[in-house]
Amino acid sequence: MALTEKQEVLVKESWEILQQNVPEYSIRFYQRIMEVAPEAKNLFSFLRDSDEIPRTTPTSKLTPRRSSSCLHLFFPFLGDFTYTVSSLCLTQTCESVIQLRERGAVTIEDSTMKHLGSLHLKIGVTDRHFDVVRDALLRTIEGAVGEKWSKEMEGAWGTGYDQLAAAIQAAMKDGAAATAN
Repeated sequence: MALTEKQEVLVKESWEILQQNVPEYSIRFYQRIMEVAPEAKNLFSFLRDSDEIPRTTPTSKLTPRRSSSCLHLFFPFLGDFTYTVSSLCLTQTCESVIQLRERGAVTIEDSTMKHLGSLHLKIGVTDRHFDVVRDALLRTIEGAVGEKWSKEMEGAWGTGYDQLAAAIQAAMKDGAAATAN
């Protein structure tokens, strides 16, 4: 499923806006998740023992590789796990849009996909959680870009996220099947 050049441009333009205040948009992202699915709090280690979304958290051991054109834009924030998780979600979705435009499909290394699948499986992520995160992602972007938000921008980000989520869900099913055997 390929996206149009215009959709890719819309995603990149909105991406630039998001870059202007990653900490604030990360907080909004988690607030939306907690509003819609408070039970999801336990999926995030930095939220489990807190009544609010922390503005700063201990340094994470999460160190993604600089393999994508969007990912490197968030590297200044990778020391803060609160921002890291939301940033990676945004980053991977942005990358998915670019891959859909360039290749017609989302392609992620098998080892990375297996890791994402096993991590999501281990912490108990369900299909509903993917829907909640999709909503939080789109509402966060909409709030960031304001009047620039359009059905086409929403469609591009939504398609990128849907393809990424489908790949992670497939890896989760593969991991569950391997564990059951």
